[in-house]
Amino acid sequence: MDPLLTVGICVRNGEAFLSDAVESILVQDYAQERLQIIFVDDGSQDRTPEIISRYRVMLGSRVKAFRTSGQGLGHARNCIVKNADGEFILFVDADEILTPGYVRVQVGVMQKNLKVGITAGVFKLVLGNSILNLEIAPHIVNQKSFGRPKSFLWKTDKLVGTGGTTFRTLAVLQAGGFDESIKGAGEDTDLVLRIRKAGWQLEANAAEFYELHGGLSTPRDLWRKYFWYGYGCQKSFVQTREGFSFPRMSPMAGLVTGVLYSFAAYRFLRQKQMFLLPLHFGFKHTAWATGFMKGQLEK
Repeated sequence: MDPLLTVGICVRNGEAFLSDAVESILVQDYAQERLQIIFVDDGSQDRTPEIISRYRVMLGSRVKAFRTSGQGLGHARNCIVKNADGEFILFVDADEILTPGYVRVQVGVMQKNLKVGITAGVFKLVLGNSILNLEIAPHIVNQKSFGRPKSFLWKTDKLVGTGGTTFRTLAVLQAGGFDESIKGAGEDTDLVLRIRKAGWQLEANAAEFYELHGGLSTPRDLWRKYFWYGYGCQKSFVQTREGFSFPRMSPMAGLVTGVLYSFAAYRFLRQKQMFLLPLHFGFKHTAWATGFMKGQLEK
């Protein structure tokens, strides 16, 4: 019998994407009765609650749903951990779409090596969205290069995020769960670091999924996203400072990093647009640094 796996979906105002995310879970080549879905809606003001309600009626006891009121991602993810019945927890963001074999690969990695506490697949390119593909290309390079000997490019560790990532429930509990004081960005990096310190291994896998980044498609979208990341990292700086290097997040470092990634991304993906990565990185690092400084000024 397949192990029970809990799929945790934290969402806020996700009506544009949520149904596609859930439907990708329902077509997995994994015993559906062994998939539990837990929704945490953190104060949506759109049709997200109606969509969740529809799936609760459709799937019955396989679904648990909770509604919070803006307590943030740390609290929302802990709500899933505390109510999960699965041996493993796969976090799926509302703007992510799994390929049909995704769950089976995640469980297979966990069962093969009992020391693995975290595993994650790799992003797929999205046709017709250059900004989004430039954004996810470095993540594809990181995943395909995971575990290789470090070089100048891989000087700092590349940590997985939470979306599309599978956690061994025991590892999450041993690490103390998510830090609920982290309401914005950084809650995933903080937990991954603690799980690794507890002796669990991180392992990448080749299963693919789509990460739509909330419909990211314009420079304005990119700016808002990284301003929020920088602001959130400042707010959780004490907990997550091991997860990033501030000098390497400066705009100039972004340009250099973009140059280095462009050659690796072209080698893996064979798309000339990858040579725009220096501009992409320089722009988003400027947004990140601006958000980070705003967080400092508010201290």
